[in-house]
Amino acid sequence: MRDLLISAYPWIKAFHIVAMVSWMAGLFYLPRLFVYHAERGVSGSELSETLKVMETKLLRYIMNPAMGATWFLGVLLALTPGVVDWTAGWFYIKIACVLILSGFQGWLGARGRDFISDRNRISGRTYRLANEIPTLALIVIAIMVVVRPF
Repeated sequence: MRDLLISAYPWIKAFHIVAMVSWMAGLFYLPRLFVYHAERGVSGSELSETLKVMETKLLRYIMNPAMGATWFLGVLLALTPGVVDWTAGWFYIKIACVLILSGFQGWLGARGRDFISDRNRISGRTYRLANEIPTLALIVIAIMVVVRPF
């Protein structure tokens, strides 16, 4: 297994990056859809129904598989000998950010179910603020992985 992980490392890393970019795109876009839905999607309106379909498909067909692939490939990378210095702090901060993003996606999924049931009680402003979470997490993750400050 060790030799397989080492030889496949560039491929695993490449697909991990693709999955991560797909996941992040969804994490950036879904809260923006929720802003429009909260502010302009009157329950039962054509716009509301269109947004429900867009939100559901984004979460189900893009974000969920991309998050799963990101996690799976990330675990393979972490298990590849020599990739992670388990005594360095950068890796644990990165993992904390990935856990935050995973929880954020769970929160978005719950909010999507609220919209489907016409039970949203969260303002567009709150969704706008929530939209900053993936941005901040991505900045921290990129710095941890590339710079490895500690």
